[in-house]
Amino acid sequence: MQRDHREQLQQSWQANADAWAAAVREQRIESRRLVTDAAIIQAVLALQPKRVLDIGCGEGWLCRGLAEHGIEPVGVDASAPLIEAARAACDGRSQYRVCGYAELEEHAEQLGRFEVLVCNFALLEEPLQPILRSLHGLLAPGGSLLIQTLHPWRASHGEPYQDGWRVEDFVGFGEGFQAPMPWFFRTLQSWLTLIGETGWRLEWLQEPLHPESVQPVSLLLLLKPL
Repeated sequence: MQRDHREQLQQSWQANADAWAAAVREQRIESRRLVTDAAIIQAVLALQPKRVLDIGCGEGWLCRGLAEHGIEPVGVDASAPLIEAARAACDGRSQYRVCGYAELEEHAEQLGRFEVLVCNFALLEEPLQPILRSLHGLLAPGGSLLIQTLHPWRASHGEPYQDGWRVEDFVGFGEGFQAPMPWFFRTLQSWLTLIGETGWRLEWLQEPLHPESVQPVSLLLLLKPL
């Protein structure tokens, strides 16, 4: 069953690539526009890295934003159409590669080492233990892993507060989305357990708030190797 969900998730990003790129570039998603985009950029800049690996980079918005601050960003994503969109918008200061989670470890030598690894709303699969363990091989000495994900309390939407597969139908994101996306919901306890199981230590946790509702929009985690 998990394999079916993972395949559907990957197929969704292939089918929805153009619609997603348009939604991001036209700033249709309120939570991103008001809160989460700025939160992840500020968190990266505070670490003052030279090189950043954006894992699940999508159409490349974060790489472009970091390049404006003199950082050397590399973006990887399993969706070839999204990488094509990222390259089309690239001014030469970012690099992009079609690369899924399963391939990251074998591509580590070509990718090199990074002071910061970023997973910005990119850890939607189950299981995550293999990818989180493999990321250690991409980290420069003293480096950090930044994860921004859906806030478990907000994302539960009244459903039982327990781990499990959910479905995103992209309502409110604009037109052109052709397929719903399965994603795996995790409680806060599950996130913290997962971090420890995969050789990471939590440095800090932030809960970026919506400026009007003053409710948490996302969960932002800074991790260091154990």
